[in-house]
Amino acid sequence: MIEERGQAGNPSSEIPPDQWKRINEIIEKYKHKAGTLIPVLKETQEVTGYLPLEVQQRIAAGLNLHPSQVYGVVTFYSLFTMTPRGRHTVRVCLGTACYVRGGQAILDRLRREFNVDVNETTPDRRFTLEVINCPGTCGLAPVMCVDEDVHGIPEPEKAVEILKEYP
Repeated sequence: MIEERGQAGNPSSEIPPDQWKRINEIIEKYKHKAGTLIPVLKETQEVTGYLPLEVQQRIAAGLNLHPSQVYGVVTFYSLFTMTPRGRHTVRVCLGTACYVRGGQAILDRLRREFNVDVNETTPDRRFTLEVINCPGTCGLAPVMCVDEDVHGIPEPEKAVEILKEYP
């Protein structure tokens, strides 16, 4: 079984023991199959929410790869992230139709409400705030997407109300 400790020999403060256990199970499932790095990274990110260096090093050791190979894949594909993400991704559209109908005001309201900037995650890891340019729903403009849900937002305060529905 793979070592249960972080880089410096101390238990990881970011990744709880139950997640380390699940990561080890994922590695064990794939370690004897060639070309499985991306599925391992994907499944691991589903468990942890992100891929910090200590997790990448564990994967590299478990798959008998050099850590730079794992890091190279993580940093190449936009699917992967090395920073903690929220349970919900909130995307505010700033495409032309949304912008002229108040998209920036919605973004500003959410930044104030959650005290985060674009591409940041709330301290409780509930939300990650992002900007998008046109999800193709201009008739609802301005819009905010929460995970896979699209919401037409008539006023900035409505965005805060909608987010209360997401635990």
